[in-house]
Amino acid sequence: MPAKEYKNSRVADNRERVEHHIREILRLIGEDPDREGLLDTPARVTRMYEEIFAGYDADVKEILGVAFDEKHEELVIVKDIVYYSQCEHHMAPFFGKIHIGYIPSGKIAGLSKFARLVEAVTRRLQVQERITSEIADIIETELEPHGCMVVVEGEHLCMCARGVKKPGSKTVTSAVRGLFRTDAASRSEFLSLIKD
Repeated sequence: MPAKEYKNSRVADNRERVEHHIREILRLIGEDPDREGLLDTPARVTRMYEEIFAGYDADVKEILGVAFDEKHEELVIVKDIVYYSQCEHHMAPFFGKIHIGYIPSGKIAGLSKFARLVEAVTRRLQVQERITSEIADIIETELEPHGCMVVVEGEHLCMCARGVKKPGSKTVTSAVRGLFRTDAASRSEFLSLIKD
């Protein structure tokens, strides 16, 4: 069965209004929305919004809701999950990789569920710090592991392409829950295993 594709239903239900506003933005920045190269731009942007803001329609609790009983109580890591998000301050893209580690307490999730969780959380207007905490909190709530840790690396176009204009700079955030807070060895094992 193929993975469930999410789309932002609010955008889809209001397609004509969204397209109208995109046309107005084009006009207000000095463009001619009726010139050949821009004729289909409002429709294309609207379809893109359905996709890049699909996280608003995803039920993040449902994603990890199907867990399996398993006696494995050692570290599980899913690393290098690529994500794309939109900064809520400038509506500019930011992107990078997310690394997730958890120590199960008798319940595990299918590995693809973590990638789906990342998609659901990142495909909204976001800040990197919130993404990091939300993913850790959802894993802690839904899987009840002994501990979990999430590290998010991001390159933000609002910092690289405008403002201070520092391309190539990365922001790294982490969230630490449960055993990882108190057990330095577990924390170190996770951090060493996510290094390239």
